Amino acid sequence: MNSQIRIIETLAKLVGNLATDHPVRVAVDGPDCAGKTTITGLLDESLRSAGRHIIQSSIDGFHHPASHRHRQGRRSPQGYYEDSFDLDAVINSLLIPLGPGGDRSYRTAHFDCQSDAPVDSPLKEAPSNAILLFDGVFLHRPQLLPHWDFTIFVKVSSETTLKRALRRDVELFGSVEVLEAIYRERYLPAQEKYAHEIRPAELANAVVINDDPADPILIVHNPDIR
Repeated sequence: MNSQIRIIETLAKLVGNLATDHPVRVAVDGPDCAGKTTITGLLDESLRSAGRHIIQSSIDGFHHPASHRHRQGRRSPQGYYEDSFDLDAVINSLLIPLGPGGDRSYRTAHFDCQSDAPVDSPLKEAPSNAILLFDGVFLHRPQLLPHWDFTIFVKVSSETTLKRALRRDVELFGSVEVLEAIYRERYLPAQEKYAHEIRPAELANAVVINDDPADPILIVHNPDIR
């Protein structure tokens, strides 16, 4: 059994064993290109195979409009950190309804940044044994932290983030030069600010060091529910 499979099995067991009277809300946090989507997908498969109902959502479905996101400048790291995402919508659409005393009626998306328009996400009702797997950046911020039942921080170096972005996102940005400039000016400094101010790797229940996805390292800091 390789390291990645062992780590996913351990995380699935930790999450699956949480005892709550409401759906379990799990954050999969980490920098851009850390491997959050892959880990979330593997957790989904493992937990579904154990009979759990899984709800997947992402911070990418909760952007602010472009006029709000870029009000401090298109390359502003402060703007990326402060203005990109509608945290109130995340809380009101998902985290409160799925939390203690919630009615379990939820929406998985609020706004599409590609079309720069609201999303007509259908209202759904979660079964009591559901697990929300929510991936994204900056998920340990104080506004969100009290609403998670378990958090995972996927940790990679800035160098790893940039290398993966150069392999994955050149077409999205139009050129290597533009991509590298935006990452160095906007995304990487914002992640450094978040790491310094919030210290998500210390707050998380579990940390996956994922610079080498073939051989990740799992550190379980806080196995007990907050």
